[in-house]
Formats: sequence, C-alpha cells, structure tokens
Amino acid sequence: MTAPLKRVLMRRPGSSLQNANAAEWHYGPGFDGARAIEQFGVFADLVAACGTEIIWIEDSGDGMADAMFTHDPSLVSDKGAIILRMGKPGRVGEPALHAAAYRAAGIPILGEIKAPGQVEGGDCIWVDDLTLAVGRGVRTNQAGIEQLGEILSPLGVTVLGYDLPLGNGADACLHLMSVMSPLDEKLALVFAPMLPVGFWQLLKDRGYTLVEAPRDEFEASNGLNLNVLALTPGEVIMVDGFPKTRALMEQAGCKVTAFEADALCIPCEGGPTCLTRPAWRE
Repeated sequence: MTAPLKRVLMRRPGSSLQNANAAEWHYGPGFDGARAIEQFGVFADLVAACGTEIIWIEDSGDGMADAMFTHDPSLVSDKGAIILRMGKPGRVGEPALHAAAYRAAGIPILGEIKAPGQVEGGDCIWVDDLTLAVGRGVRTNQAGIEQLGEILSPLGVTVLGYDLPLGNGADACLHLMSVMSPLDEKLALVFAPMLPVGFWQLLKDRGYTLVEAPRDEFEASNGLNLNVLALTPGEVIMVDGFPKTRALMEQAGCKVTAFEADALCIPCEGGPTCLTRPAWRE
C-alpha cells in the first residue's frame, strides 16, 4: 500500500457534490461544494505530478456525492479487482461505476461481494502481500469478510477480520483505515486508542513501527489527520492544518505534502486515501 503509485481510479466531483444535501450525506460544518471541487483539483494535481495515471470516473450528475471517495467501492489485488458492496445506503450505486471503469481499462474482475455481505474498501488494509486485514463494523459485516476470503483464498491470501468500535455512531464513518495509514514498508501512522487489539498485535508481530497520532488533532479533524496517501514509500499527502501529526511523520523519515481541504475532506469525512482507489502499485 506504499509502493510507487502508478495507476489510480478517481472521480472528479461536479454537480452531484455541489448540489448535495449536507444533512442527507452526513456532511459537517464547513461543507462548501464549490470550494470542495477546487480543493479536489489541487489534490488531483499532486497525485498526477508523481507520474500516476489517473483513470477518471466522471460525475455525470447522478447525485452520488460520495462517489468521489473511490477507495471504498472496490479492492484491487495483484490479479485483479474485487467489486465490493457498500454499507452506506446512499452509496449502493457506486460499485457499478467501478466495474465499468475496470472493464474499460482492461483490468480483470475477480469477483463481487453480494447481499447480505457488505465490505467497504476503507476497512481493508494489506499488511503484506498475502495478508489482508479487514475491519468489521457498521460498513463491513462478517458475511462480506467471508466472501472476500473465498475470492482471495485461491491467490494464497489470508483475510483476517477485526472488530471496530462504534466510534461516533452508526451514521458516522469509521473504517479500519480511520485508525491506521501505511506510510512506508513496515511503517504506519495510527491512532492507538481505537486500534483493535488483535490488529495492533498483528502489526507488532510483523515488525511494524507505529507512529502514534496525537489525540487532539485526531479529534479536531474527525480522524482525518491520520488519513494520508503514500505516493511512494515514505512520500505522503495529508490534509493541511495538523502540524503535530506532520512533524511526527517527518521525524519518522517521511516527506510530507499538505493541501487545503477544510471544505472537502474535513466536513465530508474522507481524506486523501479515500479519494483514490489504487489500481496498480509498482
């Protein structure tokens, strides 16, 4: 999850986001559709600047405001994509957009999560090439985790489920990646108080160094100080405004770029990782 990012699915927000009902989508104070679109453009330029090919999913005015968070509707393995099934009711149409994008790009589809299973990509973390950790919570259920295991088992991948806390309630977004972001091989940024104990132990057993994000910035950002995207090993993009978190990553040897996202990421509960679905890392 930190190897050089070569190809990524992204959706450029447009009228669906600009016209979104903030209460309906659980967007918080500070949401501004027009400014959010501008801030997304800056972020997309940062991604493209590292040489990454962007596979665009266009906003056709379909009303799916959250579809800009392309990390969640699908998962990609070494052998192809898996189409997931969303736990947030307003996002149920998004996996079909991903399936169409993969087919158009010539990327194989290995399988699909079906009802009653639910899995969102933000709950999935590759610990290594053959170990996938999955958070079991409001957005991802046991049936979905079992289906994911069945799809990935022929590739030799072990899927391990870990219970998440309820956090700020069933309407809020809490994924496994809300409390852990890979920075480099065996290096991760975490919010330790909300890590599942079994997952924390797995990371320690696998030799990870864990950089612990400060509580005050985690709470002030709705956890988005922790949501960072690795472009290459140790080179990451984060939301601006959280200097203590940035300093901790830099002390751990990371090169950090921040972008303004007070209208995009903070109120909409999704950060740089959420805005991207890596399709190929070198």
